Amino acid sequence: MRVPLSWLREYVDLPATESGRDVQAKLIAVGLEVETVERLGEGLKGPLVVGQVLTIEELEGFKKPIRFCTVDVGDANGTGEPQEIVCGARNFSVGDKVVVVLPGAVLPGDFKIAARKTYGRTSHGMICSGDELGMGDDGSGGIIVLPPEYEAGTDAIELLELVDEVLDIAVTPDRGYCLSMRGVAREAATAYGLPLRDPALLDVPPPNSAGYPVKVSDPLGCDRFTARTVTGLEPEARSPIWLQRRLQKAGMRPISLAVDITNYVMLELGQPLHAYDRATVDGPIGVRRATPGEQLTTLDGTKRVLDAGDLVITDNRGPIGLAGVMGGANTEIAGPVTDPETGQPRGTTDIVVEAAHFDAISIARTARRHKLSSEAAKRFERGVDPEAASAAAQRTVDLLVLLGGGTAEDGVTEVVSPRGPRTITIPADHPDKVAGVAYGRETVVRRLQQVGCDVYGQDELVVTVPSWRPDLGDPNDLAEEVIRLEGYENLPSTLPKPPAGRGLTERQRLHRRVGRALAGAGYVEALNYPFTGSHVLDQLGIEADDPRRAAVTLVNPLSDEEPDLRTTLIPGLLGALRRNYGRGTHDLALFETGPVFRATGDERPASRLVVDRRPTDDEIASLDASLPQQPRRAAVVLAGGREQAGWWGEGRPGTWADAIEAGRTVAREAGVELIVRQDQHAPFHPGRCAALLALVDGEEVLVGNAGELHPRVIKSLALPERTCAMEIDLDRLERAGTGPLRAPKISAFPVATQDVALVVDGSVPAADVESALRDGAGELLESLRLFDVFTGEQLGAGKKSLAYALRFRAADRTLTAEEASAARDAAVAVAVERTGAVLRG
Repeated sequence: MRVPLSWLREYVDLPATESGRDVQAKLIAVGLEVETVERLGEGLKGPLVVGQVLTIEELEGFKKPIRFCTVDVGDANGTGEPQEIVCGARNFSVGDKVVVVLPGAVLPGDFKIAARKTYGRTSHGMICSGDELGMGDDGSGGIIVLPPEYEAGTDAIELLELVDEVLDIAVTPDRGYCLSMRGVAREAATAYGLPLRDPALLDVPPPNSAGYPVKVSDPLGCDRFTARTVTGLEPEARSPIWLQRRLQKAGMRPISLAVDITNYVMLELGQPLHAYDRATVDGPIGVRRATPGEQLTTLDGTKRVLDAGDLVITDNRGPIGLAGVMGGANTEIAGPVTDPETGQPRGTTDIVVEAAHFDAISIARTARRHKLSSEAAKRFERGVDPEAASAAAQRTVDLLVLLGGGTAEDGVTEVVSPRGPRTITIPADHPDKVAGVAYGRETVVRRLQQVGCDVYGQDELVVTVPSWRPDLGDPNDLAEEVIRLEGYENLPSTLPKPPAGRGLTERQRLHRRVGRALAGAGYVEALNYPFTGSHVLDQLGIEADDPRRAAVTLVNPLSDEEPDLRTTLIPGLLGALRRNYGRGTHDLALFETGPVFRATGDERPASRLVVDRRPTDDEIASLDASLPQQPRRAAVVLAGGREQAGWWGEGRPGTWADAIEAGRTVAREAGVELIVRQDQHAPFHPGRCAALLALVDGEEVLVGNAGELHPRVIKSLALPERTCAMEIDLDRLERAGTGPLRAPKISAFPVATQDVALVVDGSVPAADVESALRDGAGELLESLRLFDVFTGEQLGAGKKSLAYALRFRAADRTLTAEEASAARDAAVAVAVERTGAVLRG
């Protein structure tokens, strides 16, 4: 909402010394979001005057039409002689009154005016357009042509109100009443403690049977409809300059007198209006829901197919307007045209004025359904004062009579659905409890009265809410009004004191430890949107029967290409990796932790919870039952160099082994030792894919996968070669853990290291050999590490040698060589028994 300060002063006697910045600070203090203050005419310096065109000479021989004009500017040039000016515009004629800037003046943007020779003539000034004066578009597309009543030499700066300040206010959805000068003036009056001159306080005649016939078939969609008629308007009547300038400052373009007046009253009172050409309205005006398939051509020239939920204005022919959104082209106010036979102007002379109140939700849905945002819809969907309709209609009629020479008919139509006042009961100390400040009953009552409420009672207040505040619905809304008017800046700053013994859960601690561990390992966290599409799963090569295809589809997705909630973290990370790689970062290691969403098919429709009390445990359980599974995952992707080259030595690229190690890093934070086995799992390379398993209740459970991506996936997604990834289920890791991590016991006794090399069949997984060695080594085994894999002719076909380093240590003594050897031999014996291994050498 753009609010000219000069217009605002009509309703509130602001101190003369107050600038736009001062008013901005006051309005912000009472809760309005005043984004900017625009200083119109800043740097403008005269002389800028009204001139009358005396002669026009067309100059020939130039690429574009050029005119040499003489203009009477009165005594403004100091001589009284006509001013000679060169001009390229063609929308004015001899005798027209125009705006002339004379040498020595400065236009907005520090554009200095001086006499200069151009097109072979000397131009002593300039004939101005609206854009050159910072006025905006006036619809003429060229030079400003003024009404003939203004004398040559009149100061145009004052006449056109070029110097002003405009406050640009971002009106939040709950403050719809501030989409009007009346609403902003009320806030300004409250902020300054000054009285308000309410423009809606007009003498309105009572309804009678002589008014224009109106039939409302949907009283829920339209609970108030006022119709007034004005006849005998002068077709050639134009909007006066003051009216045009106020519309321009408020961000609207002047069109015609009738349309300008309805827009002006809407800006003034916040009540959208519509004017119909009475000659084109066939029979009574009606309000009803549209019939599916009905069509209406709106004022923007678009033919629209209507929906059964659309509220429409009708006559005997059918729809003539989308209620509260936009009128129809078939009843549009006709602009003045000259009759070629009589030479007399003709156009709309009789007008029916509509001022109605429509259901906010219905208007909002219609506007979105037809993708048709209008100033009227913007106000209706935020809440319009239903009691202002008759006053707005009267104000419109008064201006049409005053400015258009019309006559107001005696008939007044008002169709009203009865409604009682809205009342709220609130304890007088409720705002004190909400804010933690002792305001007292007198302050609470005074502040509520300032926003227009009627307040009765002592300890228990009965508050009648004003008609223009549909957002006030419960005691907390009233408390908010008291707090904002008393000043948010006056609220004390107090830190909450949480009860002892409450903090993060073990699950939350695990998730934080995982993030810190991956960051410590050199990965960078990348947070991605949880949305995806089936085409991404196709690119990853995921089969149709894969559980990751069981996606939850959103009803209102942000993008039609990503309508589903993610079932895996890897696509989002790969997208981030691809973007960063394309921007020149070639060594990448990214990670993300977060939920994935898996539909089970057993979800029930969600029930709508009540809002006037806490939901019961059964209601919460019913809501939980409607949700899909949301296991929490951790995932990494890496490409390029894992270790950088430098003077310290050669670097190395990231490989599938780094992805597996990332899984081990995550598992260690849960106190779990992973079991790694070969696997085939999309989107990984079948020969470079590992299954990450953990023991849960004595059984091996798959908790994740890691490895190098399949070449087809890399090509399809345009990823760097050898891109690797890992994804692991944190919830399963938590179940596999042994509870809170405990600090290890450090032995002060020396370690005994034993190496062993075992020859096994090539098909035997190293994980099986490692498991056997662990089981056989017993309690003295501290750690076990595979440090070499060897294949060769001397081993035989299909054989491989696995070399392990076994570290033994006792907590209470130094191990003897015999004890270490015995433990090693026991480990080898179990490996031989389980895997058929042969001790090498």
